[in-house]
Amino acid sequence: MSASATKQNALTVDVEDYYHVSAFDKYVSRNEWDQYPSRVVANTRRLLELFEQHHAHATFFVLGWVGERYPGLVREIQAAGHEIGCHSYWHQLVYQQTPEEFREDLRRARDILQGAIGGPVKAYRAPSWSIVEQSKWALEILVDEGFSYDSSIFPIYHDRYGMPHANRFPHTLEIGGRRLREFPPSVLRLVGVNFPVCGGGYFRLYPASWTAYCLRRINQRALQPFLFYLHPWELDPDQPRIAVDWRTKWRHYLNISETEKKLHWLLGQFHFDCMSKAFESSNDDG
Repeated sequence: MSASATKQNALTVDVEDYYHVSAFDKYVSRNEWDQYPSRVVANTRRLLELFEQHHAHATFFVLGWVGERYPGLVREIQAAGHEIGCHSYWHQLVYQQTPEEFREDLRRARDILQGAIGGPVKAYRAPSWSIVEQSKWALEILVDEGFSYDSSIFPIYHDRYGMPHANRFPHTLEIGGRRLREFPPSVLRLVGVNFPVCGGGYFRLYPASWTAYCLRRINQRALQPFLFYLHPWELDPDQPRIAVDWRTKWRHYLNISETEKKLHWLLGQFHFDCMSKAFESSNDDG
């Protein structure tokens, strides 16, 4: 590990299968999910092995649909010392739901995950970062339902998500006299623009050395922990291919055969922990 990596940084995983991604919504009906061969258990276990090799701990945001079918996997993640978070039940974009639909979906997923581990689930991440300006009402529902941590607001411009002027670092939101700790996916501000450097497709797109350089700048210049995320399917170049348009195909399958090697290298460059512990090392005084 680099001697300069002194911050505890948040390592996070969105536990969903390859056919759950939002970009596939118009190609894969939710009613057909059970018809696809699932690979989420094996891929998640591969991540658990990698994290163990590097003594890294993470927050696993588990889709309720996955937790309902594989409760043993949820318990396996927790038993390995990781934190369980909620990633909704149906992986529907928040801004495409009513508040009532969002609350129902949230409760269903949370109750499934809490039933699997026999304890509280306090962290949430919206599918595809879909808490945006028009769906900020979801934050109040999260607090109402007992959540303490959120990681749903992406401070960038994007065609499907983003709040470009949102706080870039871990911070505490005051919502109706209550507090919610927000840990956004990390961006590096260059020439007045926020560039995403936090994992997922961006990690597969950039050279690993560039990602590490940007993340190290967040630690050393901003004196803040960063947040990194990925999905189990991103380590699976042999996953079944789904016929999609060229843009979706490029985003989903780009450099997927290189992810595991790059991740193995990156895990050796920094100190990683679950999101709640990494928040404690931030400069937030809320």
